[in-house]
Amino acid sequence: MNNLLKKLGWNAFFGKHFRKYVELYEPARVSTVYKNGYKVYNKSEEVRAKVSGNLRQNGELPAVGDWVAVSKDDIGSTVIHAILPRKNKFSRKGAGNVTEEQIIVTNIDTVFIVTSLNKDFNLRRIERYLAIANESKIEPVVVLSKLDLCKDVEQKIRYVKEISPNTNVVAISSMENKGIDQLSPYLKDGETVTLLGSSGVGKSTLINILEGYERQNVGEIRGKDSRGRHVTTEREMILLENGGLIIDNPGMRELQLWDAGEGLIDLFSDIVELEMQCKFSDCLHETEPGCAVKKAIKEGALSNKRLESYRKLQKEMQAVERKKNPKLAEKKKWKDIKKMAKEIKKTRK
Repeated sequence: MNNLLKKLGWNAFFGKHFRKYVELYEPARVSTVYKNGYKVYNKSEEVRAKVSGNLRQNGELPAVGDWVAVSKDDIGSTVIHAILPRKNKFSRKGAGNVTEEQIIVTNIDTVFIVTSLNKDFNLRRIERYLAIANESKIEPVVVLSKLDLCKDVEQKIRYVKEISPNTNVVAISSMENKGIDQLSPYLKDGETVTLLGSSGVGKSTLINILEGYERQNVGEIRGKDSRGRHVTTEREMILLENGGLIIDNPGMRELQLWDAGEGLIDLFSDIVELEMQCKFSDCLHETEPGCAVKKAIKEGALSNKRLESYRKLQKEMQAVERKKNPKLAEKKKWKDIKKMAKEIKKTRK
């Protein structure tokens, strides 16, 4: 196997799916997506590329992280002819009222969910990222940045652990170079990490620390809300000199669920388990007798805020499902969380 391809994450899974292209094309991995083109890593270097007319007509375009089949045209330009099957993808509903999937990145091993420990700290936003990561079968790590600006770090770590006990939480300070070494186990040759979070939480600064030089532009912090200015404009996969790949993403103003049913169940497994103990199967957890959820809130085992977040994300997911499948929605055959949870339990036994 070519050494660079191995560093880029090429393995038997992609090799198997590339067999039908091997006589005409070479493998490459998409590193950057622009409005009018792409950059890909081939077996020797990073080059500019464009999509073939046939692939464009098929409607599915490459995303950062995709493995693709490429060749050179008559003038020496690299052309992308096919996208290999993805081992996973991180998607969201497209911004606005349009009901369509927006693929953020693909073929990821770990997602660093970056949020700063100043005024940007938001558990509800972290829950959204975790739900999508769980659904995508991508290992999440919550990276709490700007450790040097926070006086109650341990408390905030506990808050994150309460909503996702099995998720690794790492507090870092890029300014003081603290905690960065805890991220090293995820940055190995052939392993791909993506950074996700709001603008100004320190994603680009973290990459500069990992690279050892000022590779990414960094914006100043606004005084009025302690948030950084939006700097990163393109999604970019970076091959780190010390091993591993890291994908920098523009800050996300909006993260709507697209397909996170199972991820939602995993993230809110405590509430889902309680729902199954309610006296009535259609319990709304309001005034019904025998409600296990309300009992847990009364006893302090569950917070109202967590229940409200669960309800909000559940309704959002169901609304997207209805828009994606209007015919099923008319017949009211779309599945609710409890039905889905029961089916998942059966398959996991």
